[in-house]
Amino acid sequence: MAKRVKPRKDQKHQNLAQNWKFVFLEELAETSNVTKAATKCGAMTSYVYKHRREDPEFRRKWGAALLEGYEHLEMETLERLRFGTSAGDTKFDIPNALRLLAAHKESVAREKARRGKRDRVTVLASLNAKLDKMRERRAAAERLLAEDAPRREIANDRD
Repeated sequence: MAKRVKPRKDQKHQNLAQNWKFVFLEELAETSNVTKAATKCGAMTSYVYKHRREDPEFRRKWGAALLEGYEHLEMETLERLRFGTSAGDTKFDIPNALRLLAAHKESVAREKARRGKRDRVTVLASLNAKLDKMRERRAAAERLLAEDAPRREIANDRD
């Protein structure tokens, strides 16, 4: 049996499993539905929204899960638009899927931009590290050349 988290005052009547955040975020990524995700992990919807407001890391993961969910929905919608559905396939409401994607276009764009910003920072740090190594190698080569210069002068004097 999973360990339980001690309920806080704002969590009255909730007895959440210790991994409730993981369960919530997995379901959110799969369904893009906060209410379903909250139900799946046993939390009240108001509690997960409150937790999102108070916990920056959870808020970041929430955004990533929604982005993943919208990407799944977009791919599924494209597949069904391109290839249709077979007779035994589950019902899929394409107009509502398109409305949902359009409604959340801005939040998806924000999440992608946030990810892109982090990627640019990582790339810049990597480039700076490479440049630092190149500068170190150049300085080492210049030191070796400076140490070798007197030997070359002596060798030239002998000739």
